[in-house]
Amino acid sequence: MPVFEVRGFDAQGKSIKDVFDADSEKALKLQLKRDGIFIEQIVEKGSKVRKKGEIDLSRYFERISIADLSVVTRQLATLIKAGIPLVESISALVDQTSNIKFKNILSDIKNRLNEGSNLADALSHYPDVFSNLYVNMVRAGETSGTLEIVLERIADYTENQAKLRAKITGALTYPVIMLFVAIGIISFLFVAVVPKITRIFEEMKASLPLPTKILIAVSSFVRDYWWLLFLLIGVSIYFVMRYIKSPRGRVRFDTLLLRAPIIGEITRMLAMARFSRTLSTLLRSGVPILQSMDIVKNILNNQILLSALEEARNSIREGESIAIPLKKSGQFPPLVIHMIAVGERSGQLEDMLNNVADTYDYQVEARLNSLTSLLEPIMILSMGAVIFFMVISILLPILQLNEFIK
Repeated sequence: MPVFEVRGFDAQGKSIKDVFDADSEKALKLQLKRDGIFIEQIVEKGSKVRKKGEIDLSRYFERISIADLSVVTRQLATLIKAGIPLVESISALVDQTSNIKFKNILSDIKNRLNEGSNLADALSHYPDVFSNLYVNMVRAGETSGTLEIVLERIADYTENQAKLRAKITGALTYPVIMLFVAIGIISFLFVAVVPKITRIFEEMKASLPLPTKILIAVSSFVRDYWWLLFLLIGVSIYFVMRYIKSPRGRVRFDTLLLRAPIIGEITRMLAMARFSRTLSTLLRSGVPILQSMDIVKNILNNQILLSALEEARNSIREGESIAIPLKKSGQFPPLVIHMIAVGERSGQLEDMLNNVADTYDYQVEARLNSLTSLLEPIMILSMGAVIFFMVISILLPILQLNEFIK
């Protein structure tokens, strides 16, 4: 069934922008006319504008956030738990969702369900929205007849991921703003203020102290060759990113990242939190252990940890427990190994993994707060050191001039 994006006005003059499905555009017009809606524009999904107005590009740039996905997932779980059929539940979500892009996707999923597809296969057509983890959990839920329970677990998982991402973003926002402000102020001083002051010293043709000569040279270079600085920075970033994307460069970068002080520890903690929570959610939803390990591999962005997990998966396939191969890799902290071993012995592996994830989420938040507290005074001191150097470089010639006059 075609899906249409409609813009218009109701009888009270209120603007309407929504998505509808109908057998044809003509049938939709009749339906909207009966509902008292005045059509301004009709756009069929995937087509160009059919009526008045210009092409609306917003639907191509509108993004679907983790929060949007979590809300829709939890609502779907609630509707199914209430006994509402799956297709009707999806239809209700289409009417309720305000995100136009998400409306189109949900409408297409509903159409696929009406054509006989199962939910997991319908979701798999949108990998940018529904991850491999999401699709496999839904598939496990459909197979076991516990779809509503699995959807609730997916909603819990996505909410935890959204909270963790928000914490990281919030912790790093202030230092990044401070860094750009500092760079802007120092650049302004070098380009606009320092040249006017140092020009006086140059006109005097007197012997200048070394700090003043350095200040004049740096200021002149920044003022005359700022474009070269931007070019060098851009080229450097390009080649570094290109090297990192290569297999050899990726391994070296990930190794350095894990070994870096403070940052490496936080990176490992984040990876352990994602690994533990994802594996716990998959196992709790009925996904087999080997398939779960395959999915977990895809969410680890570090090649060193990914290789260790791949070796562990091969050992598990040969009959070993999870804890032993992870311990052999040397990449997983003792806490993770110990909790997994206890969980395997007690039959509560999912709960233990969830506890590990909670522990590392808390530690990451604490470390980020400590790092933020440490970065602020370091940046202030660094900026103060640069300004102090400028002041000293300007004052030294003035002091020398006073001594010469005396």
